[in-house]
Amino acid sequence: MRRLPYFCSGCPHNSSTKVPEGSQAQAGVGCHYMASWMDRGTGGLTQMGGEGTDWLGRGAFTRVPHVFQNMGEGTYFHSGYLAIRQAVAGGANITYKILFNDAVAMTGGQPVDGQTSVPQICTQVASEGARKVVVVTDEPQRYQGVALAAGVQVRHRRELDMVQRELREIAGVTVLVYDQTCAAEKRRRRKRKSYPDPARRVLINPEVCEGCGDCGTQSNCLSVAPLETSFGRKRQIDQSSCNKDFSCAEGFCPSFVSVLGGSLRKGTAAAPAQDPEALAAALPLPALPSLAQPFDLMIAGVGGTGVITLGALIAMAAHLEGKGISVLDFTALAQKGGSVVSHVRLADTPDRLHSVRLLPGTARTLIAADLVVGVLPDVLGVIGEGRTRVVVNTHLQTLAEFTRQPDLPYREDALLAKIEAAAGAAQVERIDANATAKALLGDAIGANMLMLGHAWQQGGVPVSLAALMRAIELNGVAVAANKRAFAAGRLTAADPQWRQTLMGDRGSVVTLNLPQSFEKLLDERVRFLTDYQDARYARRYLDTVRRVEAAERAVAPGARRPRLAEAVARSLFKLMAYKDEYEVARLHARPEFLQNLRSQFEGDFKLQFHLAPPIFEKRGADGKVLKRSFGAWMLPVFRTLAALRGLRGTPLDPFGWLAERREERALVVEYEGLVRRLLDGLTNERIGSAVAVAALPEKIRGYGHVKARGIAEYRRNLPVLLAAHDAPPPAMQPPALKTA
Repeated sequence: MRRLPYFCSGCPHNSSTKVPEGSQAQAGVGCHYMASWMDRGTGGLTQMGGEGTDWLGRGAFTRVPHVFQNMGEGTYFHSGYLAIRQAVAGGANITYKILFNDAVAMTGGQPVDGQTSVPQICTQVASEGARKVVVVTDEPQRYQGVALAAGVQVRHRRELDMVQRELREIAGVTVLVYDQTCAAEKRRRRKRKSYPDPARRVLINPEVCEGCGDCGTQSNCLSVAPLETSFGRKRQIDQSSCNKDFSCAEGFCPSFVSVLGGSLRKGTAAAPAQDPEALAAALPLPALPSLAQPFDLMIAGVGGTGVITLGALIAMAAHLEGKGISVLDFTALAQKGGSVVSHVRLADTPDRLHSVRLLPGTARTLIAADLVVGVLPDVLGVIGEGRTRVVVNTHLQTLAEFTRQPDLPYREDALLAKIEAAAGAAQVERIDANATAKALLGDAIGANMLMLGHAWQQGGVPVSLAALMRAIELNGVAVAANKRAFAAGRLTAADPQWRQTLMGDRGSVVTLNLPQSFEKLLDERVRFLTDYQDARYARRYLDTVRRVEAAERAVAPGARRPRLAEAVARSLFKLMAYKDEYEVARLHARPEFLQNLRSQFEGDFKLQFHLAPPIFEKRGADGKVLKRSFGAWMLPVFRTLAALRGLRGTPLDPFGWLAERREERALVVEYEGLVRRLLDGLTNERIGSAVAVAALPEKIRGYGHVKARGIAEYRRNLPVLLAAHDAPPPAMQPPALKTA
């Protein structure tokens, strides 16, 4: 498991670097180079201003007729324009994708060194001989009344795939200018009130979510995070990191709900007795370690979350006290969510510090703000067993691979075990700093500061409280929030019960307990299916599962858990509880969802649902059904539809005649027959292969064309697994005899 740097949440490159099926793209200098490790048919690298020159040399010697070449507008202004001129002069078949994001984002969001604009670029490349120029943007309305070169089209980013397919068929040089502001720069400007901040947030109803991952496929966004529930992995939006790109809502799924107006509910400074700063003021100050010998401290975390800031604050506090301090930051692609490690060394005087890098086994304190970074070899290497005190954040931020692997395993326990093995279990303290920061501040960005406070209260940061508070003030960023988070960290170290009280007061986004037993799993699904349809429908489900359980226990009486029965319980439930119009309406209208929504948002807000109802079906140019937005007036419609769910599957069901609904009902009957086949001749030796067959429908997820792909994959794989199950077990071979 690695912490790969990745595009920021809402980054334009999440969309702009996609290429049509069958096409290839060449990377260039800039953030967009990271598309090289995103399974996007992108590779290669050349110097700034050399984009496409390599294709001119090798294009004649390959069967690939055309390539796309990525180029940022900063590179274009610097020297990339010359690369386009050489491609035109050489007659190359190439499409330059000029990614206009209004900033030099790779190195911190500096402005482009010179004046350029989309109209200027269009005019220049057209005058140089580009055969066709197209502007693609998330806001095509901004181009109304804007003078562009003759023949230049403006298209919505939803049409990107179609536009690229058109351009790759044109011989010669074509240019696609993708215009969307850098997400990180949007965030900075919004904080300074210099960029529009749409009064809109999106969230996911986890019960409607199928966990198919299409929202991640469409958005490639790290703010679409996993949510583990007793019904499997779902999705949730990390509101703390969301940059309001909204491309996730393009996923073909009705679980997305927009909140218009209002604001995120912040952690409330409730009664004075619960104010963390007031409570922390009454705590005894820790005994800080002597600095007669250098004190080694390491901070490990994710880029962009304030890891380097923690080291800088400790350094400033030490400086204010006249102590010796050195900080060595390993940042790599830190601003893009990569691994960041800070080596911090303190002593009573500067002349006691020599090496700035921590030596193996010398760390006295490790603040592991991220589990994945915390188990890097260079981090584990500085831990000394019984010597290093570790404070570890148990919250695992979304991994880059999750955008492409919906079932990516998150092995938090295994990661924690590595840290505990290195330091000793008694030396490690766990805290979900993100959840605590959200409960207190309404934003997880305070998590690292909270961990600093926790480590300081334990005596793991040898600078005074007054010096640290002054360093926070001198930093001048979110001073009140940082002091509050630091105080909360002190409290979590001194009084763990305080955190439990805080979390109990705030609650969590979704409270769903993972099943602790087979009986609990079964009971939960029986109750759900009763609400879904009726008691008779639930009894049909229960009878089938109990029949499997009895057969399995007969052939494997000593098994601790009925594996086959559990697989059937999960898969049959998934097929029987298919999410048709009645069920989506019921789940959206549930009081629990609306209460959960109000726990996250406050103020005067309205709801907007993103649906593709069959009676209003509209298809895009690619033939796929388009989603439409509906206001809060849908809530009474949902309640009415939910009340009519008794019509489901009857001749009076207006939706039951749809091909998708007929197939869903047929799958249930087919699966019941499949279960009977698995039980026929079941033996203890065949339980493993039977489980593989029985669990296959769990991969059928999503809605519409997404679900259709899952069903097609199920039907392709089923015969293979059945053949393996039905095959006679291999005959026992006598052991090979050793010869002299």
